Amino acid sequence: MTITTEVRAAGATVWLTGLPSAGKTTLAEALAERLRAGGRAVEILDGDAVRPILSPELGYTRSDRDANVARIGWVASRLARHGVLVLACVVSPYAAARDGVRAAHEQDGTRFLEVHVATPVGVCAERDVKGLYARQRTGGLRNLTGIDGEYEAPRRPELRLDTHNRTVEETVAELIGLLDKENLV
Repeated sequence: MTITTEVRAAGATVWLTGLPSAGKTTLAEALAERLRAGGRAVEILDGDAVRPILSPELGYTRSDRDANVARIGWVASRLARHGVLVLACVVSPYAAARDGVRAAHEQDGTRFLEVHVATPVGVCAERDVKGLYARQRTGGLRNLTGIDGEYEAPRRPELRLDTHNRTVEETVAELIGLLDKENLV
């Protein structure tokens, strides 16, 4: 019996953090499409899609948000250990929670790249893809991250992106540049 081993690309987690409607999911979807076309194993963990499955009992207190971030980070590190490039699109407003995910990846021996999608809050409010900013303005939503809820911007992300006045393609090219520099594509 012959056992063959295939060389697989290293896995990693690219953690896209930023305000609601900053463009995290849009960028992840466009990046994933390009990478998959080249044969790269990619998985998107979108905070909005994952939360009802991994964290349905959690609310939006700081401790609940931190628990949700930790759960998504755990799943991401498991996928990354198996050669998957994970694109995690999670508001993740608190630096300590993101740092905890990074530390867990390091402990697991998996790569973690923090990308701050640093779109100005005014632009996010104009996009308002989920209607959150409109609900907040009319009093139907409190503690909206970046408005009346705290957001701690990353101090030293591997990449800081401003999607304002840039095309998705331009921004994805910058992400691919980071992945290339890190030998992940």
